[in-house]
Order: sequence, then structure tokens, then C-alpha cells
Amino acid sequence: MPVNGLSVDVEDWFQVGAFEKVIERGDWDGLVPRVEANCSAILEMFANAGVKGTFFTLGWVAKRHPAMMRAIADAGHEIASHGWDHARVFTLDPQRFARDISETRKVLEDITGQKVCGYRAPSFSIDARTPWAHEVLAEQGYVYSSSVAPIVHDHYGWREAPRFAFRPVAGSDLIEIPVTTAELAGRRIAAGGGGFFRVLPYGVSRWAIRQVNARDGRPAVFYFHPWEIDPGQPRVANAPLRSRLRHYTNLDRMQAKLSQLIGDFRWGRMDEVAASQAGMAS
Repeated sequence: MPVNGLSVDVEDWFQVGAFEKVIERGDWDGLVPRVEANCSAILEMFANAGVKGTFFTLGWVAKRHPAMMRAIADAGHEIASHGWDHARVFTLDPQRFARDISETRKVLEDITGQKVCGYRAPSFSIDARTPWAHEVLAEQGYVYSSSVAPIVHDHYGWREAPRFAFRPVAGSDLIEIPVTTAELAGRRIAAGGGGFFRVLPYGVSRWAIRQVNARDGRPAVFYFHPWEIDPGQPRVANAPLRSRLRHYTNLDRMQAKLSQLIGDFRWGRMDEVAASQAGMAS
């Protein structure tokens, strides 16, 4: 079976898209960070399972938690970019996006000493509105992106995008590796982690990843966030009810489900997945 991509989108509880309209960026430094403790628990879980993964990290977080970043890199995991402060790509123009990914990459590389070759857009926000984003990534020499969700979703999605690795820029070696979707009754459904994995029964995700591995012969791309294993995080009472339901449901069950998932399938870093899919990308 293929080696699937195991990834962590490293952002703190107050930086998520669900709360972006009720927590101002200017207030972030006044909030209690929990990302370091949560990442330590993730590193322990990965070490116990003997797996390596990719940590797509915000530059804002890395700058404030350099020891955590060095611990991740020293454990053999890949460091990749998640942008500076979780600004969705479609809220930027090409020039601001270029500065965002350049500044983030420099901070990540300076702290860890590891070359950064991968990028994931906050909230999978490369879509039909941002045809220039992949070109900017290619110009800056990124090897791969995992920034597209080929589904319809109220927060993100590019339904027309391919389900599996493709080359978005003619004449470039840049590979886009979309987050995993499965097919059910002729429809695409989200199957790559996050809230989908946390809220639905584990068997749904196991079925979906088996479909991608066995039927399609492709690696799955799975992601989660450090705050998703933290049931003790502060509650944002003034957030919309829908956002609170999405964010807080099953936090107390997430770590056990992750351990089961890691044990049931083969996992590796996203740069390894990119290398394995280079010859198959259209």
C-alpha cells in the first residue's frame, strides 16, 4: 500500500479561520498560547508510533516558539510553510502573497536549519480565484504545495481541481498535492482529516483512505491541528454557534482516533509523498 502523507497545520487555538471575525490579530499576543504543549504531545505520539510527518507552520508561531521548531526538526520531521499569520490566499494580491511566503520561509529556515520546500495555504485557500498563487510558489522555488481542496465547502474548495497530484504551472516542476477526497455515489466527499475526521466515526475515514490506497493506488493526504487534541483550551463564547460546534466537537476523542489511524496505515512526510507522485502528476 502507498505511504500516505501525515501532516500537522501548526497554528494556535486563537488563529483558526472559525474565529477570525471575533479574535483580532492584534490581540493574539495577549492570549495564552497552547501550541507548544500540544506539539510536544504530538511529537511523543509520533515517536511512539515510529512515524515521521510534515509540520506546516505559521511564521508567526515559529518566531515565538523557536525551541519547539527545533525540537520538531531534530526529531526528523519536515518543516514546511503555512504562511505568516493565517491570511487566506484569496484575501491577498500576488505581491503580498510573495512577501508572505518569502518571509515565512526565511524564519522557518533560520530557526531550524532545514530547507523549506513545501507550502500549505491557510484553510486550503488556493482556488479558482487565485490562478496566480501557484506561479508565485514556482517562482520562489517551492517543490510542492498541498493547498487545494477539490470539493465544495462553505469555507473553501475548488471542485474542478484534480483529486490527485498535478502540475499547476506549465513548464515548472512544482507539484500540487490536494488534500484527500473519496468518492461516494458519484460525489466527492472530504476525507483528509480536520473536522471531518474528528466529528464523524473513525470507520468513515478508514473506509475513505482504504479506497484511495487500494482502488486508486494513491497516497492519502491527512492533516490535523495541534488544538484538535486539546480539550482544555479556552472557549470563545462570542463565536457563532456553528463555528463553536465545528471547533469543539470531540476534542477529547481526537488523540485516541489519531493513534488508531496511525496504526492502521503507512505514513510519511509530505516531501516523500511529493517525490513518489512526481512521475504521476499530470
